[in-house]
Amino acid sequence: MSQCPYCQRTDQQVRVGINTAGHQRYLCKGCQRKYTPDKEPRGYPVEIRQQALQMYVDGLNLRRIGRLLGIDHQTVANWVNARAQALPDEPPRPEGRVKVSELDELFSFVGDKKTKSTSSPT
Repeated sequence: MSQCPYCQRTDQQVRVGINTAGHQRYLCKGCQRKYTPDKEPRGYPVEIRQQALQMYVDGLNLRRIGRLLGIDHQTVANWVNARAQALPDEPPRPEGRVKVSELDELFSFVGDKKTKSTSSPT
């Protein structure tokens, strides 16, 4: 027999029907409350959410992610917005002085170039 989640009694439990998901409902005659003992988790698994977020970070659009995972694109958009709201306002700052710095290959000039550009008409 099942146990009432409210008063923890195991006696006087009566079946009172089935909910819309097809699971058995019970009535505890001790506290007069109805309950479903074996609730199934709602929503998508955490692995699907993480996969959708990773696909979004990798550059796929919301509709493509929805098609590939078999979920609605608006659901993916809600997950992305929720993750964006959970991020801090500022990026984390390193503690102390920075010892190593990596730069991309970027050429810039301070002042004037030594030679004039051949592509401009001036």
